[in-house]
Amino acid sequence: MEGLFHEDLAALSDLDEQSLLESLSQRFKQDRIYTYIGDILVAINPFKYLPLYVKEVSERYKYHEKSKLPPHIFAVADRAYQSMMGRLATGPRNQCIVISGESGAGKTESTKLLLRQIMELCRANSQLEQQILQVNPLLEAFGNAQTVMNDNSSRFGKYIQLRFHNSSVKGAKINEYLLEKSRVVHQDEGERNFHIFYCMLAGISPEDKDMYGLLDPTQYRYLNGRYGSEDIVRKWGEKYSEVCNAMDMVGFQEQEKVDMMTILAGILSLGNIMFEPTETDVLRVTGKSMGWLKATAGQFGVQEEELLRSLTCTLSVTRGEAIRRLHNQQQAEDARDSIAKVAYGRVFGWIVSKVNELLAPNVDFDVELNEIGILDIFGFENFAVNRFEQLCINLANEQLQYFFNHHIFLMEQNEYKEEGIEWETISFKDNKPILDLILTKPIGILSLLDEQSAFPQASDRDFVDKLNSKFKSSPHYEVVRSHSPLFTVVHYAGKVQYNGGGFLEMNRDTIPASIRDLFINSVTPLLSVLFAATISRTGTLMPRKAKVMQKADDNFNSTRKQSVGAQFKHSLAVLMEKMFVANPHFVRCIKPNGNKLPDQVDNKRVMDQLRYNGLLETIRIRRDGFSWRPSFKEFAQRYNILLIKPDLPLTKESCLSILNTTAIHGWKCGSSRLFFKYWHQEELSRLLERLGKAALVIQKNYLSLRYRRKYLSLLLEVSRQRQAQREREEELEEENKRPVSPPVPLPRRKKPQPRPRSIMPTAAHLAPVPRPRNKQFEATPFDNLEVHSELAELMGQVGGEERARERSGPGRGAGQGEERARERSKKRRDNIRWFRETQARKVVRNGAFPCWFHGMITRRQAEDLMTDKPVGCFLIRVGQSREGYTLTYKGANRCRHYMIEMQSNGKYVILGEDKAHPSLPDLVQHHSRVGIKPFNELLTTSCGQTCDHNTDYEDLKGLDHLAVVDCRSTVSGEEEGELSPDQVHLEFQQLFLPPGQNPALEAQRPPVLRRISDRRHRAEAEGGPEALGGKLRDGERGRAWGDERDRKSRPFPRLYPSIRLAMREIQQIQQHFSDVQEQSPAVSHSTPKPSWRRTGRS
Repeated sequence: MEGLFHEDLAALSDLDEQSLLESLSQRFKQDRIYTYIGDILVAINPFKYLPLYVKEVSERYKYHEKSKLPPHIFAVADRAYQSMMGRLATGPRNQCIVISGESGAGKTESTKLLLRQIMELCRANSQLEQQILQVNPLLEAFGNAQTVMNDNSSRFGKYIQLRFHNSSVKGAKINEYLLEKSRVVHQDEGERNFHIFYCMLAGISPEDKDMYGLLDPTQYRYLNGRYGSEDIVRKWGEKYSEVCNAMDMVGFQEQEKVDMMTILAGILSLGNIMFEPTETDVLRVTGKSMGWLKATAGQFGVQEEELLRSLTCTLSVTRGEAIRRLHNQQQAEDARDSIAKVAYGRVFGWIVSKVNELLAPNVDFDVELNEIGILDIFGFENFAVNRFEQLCINLANEQLQYFFNHHIFLMEQNEYKEEGIEWETISFKDNKPILDLILTKPIGILSLLDEQSAFPQASDRDFVDKLNSKFKSSPHYEVVRSHSPLFTVVHYAGKVQYNGGGFLEMNRDTIPASIRDLFINSVTPLLSVLFAATISRTGTLMPRKAKVMQKADDNFNSTRKQSVGAQFKHSLAVLMEKMFVANPHFVRCIKPNGNKLPDQVDNKRVMDQLRYNGLLETIRIRRDGFSWRPSFKEFAQRYNILLIKPDLPLTKESCLSILNTTAIHGWKCGSSRLFFKYWHQEELSRLLERLGKAALVIQKNYLSLRYRRKYLSLLLEVSRQRQAQREREEELEEENKRPVSPPVPLPRRKKPQPRPRSIMPTAAHLAPVPRPRNKQFEATPFDNLEVHSELAELMGQVGGEERARERSGPGRGAGQGEERARERSKKRRDNIRWFRETQARKVVRNGAFPCWFHGMITRRQAEDLMTDKPVGCFLIRVGQSREGYTLTYKGANRCRHYMIEMQSNGKYVILGEDKAHPSLPDLVQHHSRVGIKPFNELLTTSCGQTCDHNTDYEDLKGLDHLAVVDCRSTVSGEEEGELSPDQVHLEFQQLFLPPGQNPALEAQRPPVLRRISDRRHRAEAEGGPEALGGKLRDGERGRAWGDERDRKSRPFPRLYPSIRLAMREIQQIQQHFSDVQEQSPAVSHSTPKPSWRRTGRS
């Protein structure tokens, strides 16, 4: 059992399958789920929570040495980031992290952990980092579903490209691959639809359900009439809140969210439309489905008659003559399901496109960006029934296995032969023939599928028969004798039998032109954009304006001729091209058992995964091979500093000289490059780090000596100036004491001015004193710009150009100061205008500013207000140099200032937080319960106004078109015994009138409406929210008026009245049929409700 708990399996002395399995199993039972194979990480899914990802662990794995800490997914993130920055053995280079494994092995969770750690490593106090982290839960809700193998299975693949400049992230891009759209209309036993449908039904409020047209979840056919237990429903509701917050954080607009949810509701309603034939062979909608047809039309924003016509017939134009072909019942149901699949697929594609648009790098085109890519793609699948999607998924896994083999075995061993390195060849299972079987043109499986899809009369049986005739002699293909169109492919992970039924239709993925035209003309803007979009060669949605559609109709049709298989094949080729030019890092995920239970290991299942992943051969090549193989030039450029010789030639001899100065052993030298073990990179990094630390010590001491000399010379200059000043004053006093001989009247002496608090009587040559943040010390020479510039020049801190401009004349320096002052003043005016036009009515509540709002004050003024306040006191002020706010918080030892950013969609976010808020009062209320990171500080006490005049609102008093109330009216009101807020709040109660109280518009309203409005506003002013009929808590009173206003301004579906009428009709029809069943003696009261059932997947 020696080496049983080895953290690196490449160090095992006895290397065989049994020792490998025992080592992994024993580590797993000790909750050590991570193990190294050289520089490759093996991760076993624990199916339970482990305390391995807390903040303290994350900090330990930042800039760490691999040998000093246990294996961890955070270590892979750190190595990729440091390699991208050029801090490890190689120079700056793009990186990619490849996560592979079968479905349920933990790939999605590993991706989220990698993203989180990389954002921690590049933390630059930017909101972009939080936006990138919010992308995963958003895509997970729309692209993941429960399968028999995994409760959170990714039904699409994604490649996340993180773009960096220097050390900070500048943007991100998501590439999505092959969404399993057929899941929208059919799920096998034990499976569910996409998460978003259940989250939406569980998390939307009853009022919003009425708005979207949603009823009881068990009524929807596309959900198989199943929902979930109370615990599951509660979790879905929480997930829905996370999804909505993710959309707010990324930057989705409110109207876009409403349109998207309305389309999803329309997809569910569409599935309940059923057809029945008539005597004239024309299909009609069943009586129970009429309400669902009306609801679908309202939710999609189209006419009911046109939607029905698109479902029941096909209109084609031949030689200028329009021909209408009627559908039979099966064709109508197929058209219905086709609309649902295409609509959902385009919603998902639009989300990805929108995310990429919002997270695109905001840098100049000539700025070079580095990149870290993370590949999280569907795992290998082998279900009871495998269809077209499973073939594409397993093709992607074949491609990843080939990429792994190429980097680990093929490329490495070929270099040994070319460079003359002695090496005993390690055999591995090459899956290139399987890729050729599927991808080769013109006789690969996908090529033959495209060929058959081009024939309208071809069937799935014809396609499978053609495969049998072409590949019956191939060792990787097996013919299946069956009445069903079945065939078997021998993949690298085992045999998979595919059902060819539906292959041609799924590969075509076409929708009738009449349906496309119908949705392009929808009154729902988002749906119109989705169906007016084009599809790229890789299957990516490319939205454009609907009005351009007519001009580019031919372009749309040409792009749709590309089959789904061809799009997926092309997208895989583009993905491999990106990955082959990057430096790869591999994470191999292992599923310990098929029951998704913790602390259980199925030895046979684990061994099968170890075999088909080739981990035994990987251990052998990592133990005996040389994973790092730099050229002589690359190595000499990187490590010439170790010789401490300038202008070192980039030759083989220089490399050998460098290596001879180190204690590194076990490397080899080829004809054009060096060969190192995987641990040699860390040893060389330590040597560079040691030199770097020595350089820092030298720089520190040199700069210390240099600036100490400058400091001493500055003190000497100040002392000299003081002495000269004293001498001049003494001479002046002596002259004044001398009697004047001529009787000439003396001029009147000026009254002496008070001197500033300083050690010098004159401030002309005074060194600046740092100004303490206290109002007791305001008159200091630090406010003298001229003195400050003179001192900076003495210290050598003023640039040469600035000194030259200052020496050329005092007028020019004064002009620059005036220009800067004008710029600051203009910025303040712009911010005041921004606040007046876009923010004032959002901040005001119940006709007054909240007591924590302090207008446009400086940082120092805010801290002065906090001087005697308790811990937890806070205020919010308008930014002076930017459009935004700052939250000032009184901490235990100091005041903290948190920037509040405005999202592009109007949401408010504290910089670094992961929660977006619709308004500032909502933000304050949230953080009175949830602490602000990273110190978890709760907002407990608001900082009110402390002065009699309007200091805090001084810059906002002059807002255009806002009246200022005379302070005397407030005094008289108080003398009469009226209860009123403090002076500042009362003034702003009149400054920001609620909607409907604009004096200019009030005079134009009819008297009846004015009286009604006056009564309502008097009720609000006298009794607050309680006067409107509801008793609210103190924390809710200020929000009542704002909530009423928000409800009036919130977006709604375009055909909201039609949706409500359709929902009422559905409920009436259901009630009617329920009454009929109760009255019928033939039907027992105990008969269960019929459930929706399907016989096959569309």
